[in-house]
Amino acid sequence: MKAEIITIGDEILIGQIIDTNSAWIANELNLIGIEVGRMISIADQADEIIQAISDSFQRADAIIMTGGLGPTTDDKTKQVLCDYFQTRLVFDEDAYKDVEKFFRERHLEVNEINRQQAMLPENAINFPNPMGTARGMWFTKDGKHLFSLPGVPYEMKAIMQQSVLPELKKLSGSQYIFHKTIMTVGIGEAFLAEKIHLWETDLPSFIKLAYLPSPGLVRLRLSAKGNHPEIVQNAVMQKVKELEKIIPEYIYGFDDEPLEKVVGDILKDKGKTLCTAESCTGGYISHLITSIPGSSNYFKGSVIAYSNEIKANILKVDENLLKEYGAVSQQVVEAMAKNTHQLLQSDYSIAVSGIAGPDGGTPEKPVGYVWIAVADAQTCKSEAFHFGNQRMQNIQRTALSALNMLRLMLINA
Repeated sequence: MKAEIITIGDEILIGQIIDTNSAWIANELNLIGIEVGRMISIADQADEIIQAISDSFQRADAIIMTGGLGPTTDDKTKQVLCDYFQTRLVFDEDAYKDVEKFFRERHLEVNEINRQQAMLPENAINFPNPMGTARGMWFTKDGKHLFSLPGVPYEMKAIMQQSVLPELKKLSGSQYIFHKTIMTVGIGEAFLAEKIHLWETDLPSFIKLAYLPSPGLVRLRLSAKGNHPEIVQNAVMQKVKELEKIIPEYIYGFDDEPLEKVVGDILKDKGKTLCTAESCTGGYISHLITSIPGSSNYFKGSVIAYSNEIKANILKVDENLLKEYGAVSQQVVEAMAKNTHQLLQSDYSIAVSGIAGPDGGTPEKPVGYVWIAVADAQTCKSEAFHFGNQRMQNIQRTALSALNMLRLMLINA
């Protein structure tokens, strides 16, 4: 079965909100073996809705549509769907009772505008909304299906999980789709492709590989489909095992697991603690670390040493090092790592200093030039990086590179 997703709303088209519904729906459909061919965003206008439905039905067996089901006059989807499927709106007593209950629980009265939520297409199956008042609707025409759902994400998800996905699973047949994502760090997309070229060319025809780069990371997604889940999964996992032997130093995890969680798990397993001294990242590394629940078990704290004054007065970096080599140097970043390690009494420390940009670079130290050091009680390892001229990407890349240096030190300890 093939599906397309249509999101309705001017707020999406003008960039006021980001369409997160489509990504979530596509993932859920894939899990039950339904391929998504297109995702489309359109205005809440009759001609746009009708054209989008007509076009999608030429290619797909099912359409998942979100948005435009509110009770106000700017929400036109329900009436347009009635026109397209040649039906009319009728009052649904059960739906109205749910609307009354929804407002009663919030100590509010139902007005005439809210009452419109109980007006539903006569020839559509409607689905209860446990999180709101706009019901989901299921239309069929010439053996094809359209599911119309509210655009509010938590309402849409509730109806999808409770009602739509079970029905689609019955309709989709036995095809199975399996995805496995390999998380890599410390190598660029082109260099990675070169290293795994022979492995990639040896993939069976039913397994597809996608490169998904982001600042500091490259995700490798293997996708396979077939009628026998066990055979499909085993084939993919065999190729994953082969890849682990080819690039073991670059693979840190699977299935979108964040690097900061992997590092945190290693620290926790080893019973070790960590602190950071951050200059160019301004606390971003600490933010990533503390975004993981339970990080208080291994993270001691951080010194945001953005200025040379803090580096010298708080971290006790020798002012002669700062004057002779500059803040962005191997000598200074190693001193930051060693001194923070002692100051905060942790087992490991990370220190970073660099030129995030877009200004401040020189021919010798251009924008994107960063030094990173990782230290424990015995050793201090440091490395220079050249990331580029985009400030936020430089901060993200610095943070991930620092965490990866720590990961490698931990697993080799």
